Order: sequence, then structure tokens, then C-alpha cells
Amino acid sequence: MRVLPVIGLPLACTDYMGAVGWILGKAVEGRAAFAVEAANTHVAALARSDAGFGEAMRRFDLIVPDGMPLVWSLNAALPPAEHLTDRVYGPTLMLETFKATSGRPEFRHFLFGGKESTLSTLKSVFAGRFPGVAIAGAYSPPFGDWPDDEFERVCTRIRDSGANLIWVGLGCPKQEHWIARHKDRLPPGVYFGIGAAFAFHAGEVRQAPAFLQKCGLEWAYRIAAEPRRLFKRYVTYNSLFLWYSLRDRLGGRVKASKV
Repeated sequence: MRVLPVIGLPLACTDYMGAVGWILGKAVEGRAAFAVEAANTHVAALARSDAGFGEAMRRFDLIVPDGMPLVWSLNAALPPAEHLTDRVYGPTLMLETFKATSGRPEFRHFLFGGKESTLSTLKSVFAGRFPGVAIAGAYSPPFGDWPDDEFERVCTRIRDSGANLIWVGLGCPKQEHWIARHKDRLPPGVYFGIGAAFAFHAGEVRQAPAFLQKCGLEWAYRIAAEPRRLFKRYVTYNSLFLWYSLRDRLGGRVKASKV
């Protein structure tokens, strides 16, 4: 799988099938914790502008292009025959992974983060949508500061559940920092920084219409829906993404690798 940097963030040039295949392959290895991120312009710009977050993202094993601007940036560096036709949207990647593991007992899911009510709804939604999928456990951590023994408590729950696909919905950047900081001590499995996917699939937050997503305008829809919370974030990091992209393009910063 070819990897190209977009404003310094190493993005896999892949689609849903390729990403899910990589994920399932790592999940059955059972030898280590692997970290997966679906990155949008916010994640990419934050990784470039914030040294601590950038260091956290360097610990991730697979980063897929969640936003259309990232897809367009990758395609600008790829030969036409290898152009991506769509992004790998985090909430859809979650659905595709659940679909691929339905009826396969070697794959067990764990939901970590969000409210108890959200997790309860998610378990019901996924059980109905993907008959035969194994949801081995779910845990809603305390609100605010966590007690000193919280990490061990989470690890014990994951380990005892036998899960090898762990969905971490703590919000960005908390979930990425948590995965990166503890990666070497986590039970074996694939850990996903999944952002707002819990709220989307539980029906608590509406997703942008498909045509806006395809045009790269999901951010505008979300600002309109939650202006107080999201206006500053999107304006700041979308602007930074454009600035870094222009600067790197003029400087010729593109070097491929593999994952």
C-alpha cells in the first residue's frame, strides 16, 4: 500500500476494501497493538501545527484520507491510473469493518468512549444491522479527569473481552493522544481513533448529505449545525491546511513510502 505525505501526514493511498483488508489482517495477528486513524483536514493541520499531536500521529500504523481535500492532494501526486475515486470516511470505514466481520467469530469488537446511553444504542443498532457480529464489550469512561487506575481498568476490560477491534470514541485529539501514549501497553488488537462516528451511528448527530460530502463541503454543514462548537476549529484548521499545502507544493515536498 503506497503512502504519500500530505502536509507531512503519511496517508495511505487506499480505498475501503484495501483499508478493511489491512485492518483484519492485523487484527488476527494477535501480536501487538496497531493504531488506525481516518484523518481529515483538521487532523492533518493539527499534526503539522502542534508538535505533541504530530508526535502522537507518528505512532499510528495506518492513516487513511477521511476528507476529500486530502484525496485531491493525494491525486495531485499520483499518476492518473492510480487516482482515488473516494475518501475513506471514518464512520463508513466502521460500518464496512463491521460488515466484513459479521458471522466471523475470530473478530470481536469493543466500543470505548461516549455515554452509556450512546453505547447501548450502538450495540442495538449494530446487532440489528450486522447479524452475527460479535460486540465483545463496551465501556463509558468517567467524565472529566480519570482516576489513576483507569488505564488498567480499561485494559482489563478489553483483554477479558477477547476483542481485537477496538473503537475509541473520546473525541479528537484526546483519543489520538490516548492511543499513542499507551500503544506499547495496550492489549493486542487494532485501535481506531473514530471521532464522531459513535454519535452519527447512534442517531445523535446528523451526517452531511452525500453530495456535500463528495464536494468536500461536509465542514460547512457541520458548522451550520453546531456553529458555537465548530466554527473556530474549522476556520482555523482549514486555513492552516490550505497554507501548508501551498507552501509544500511550492517546496516540492512529496516522498512516497509503503505501509
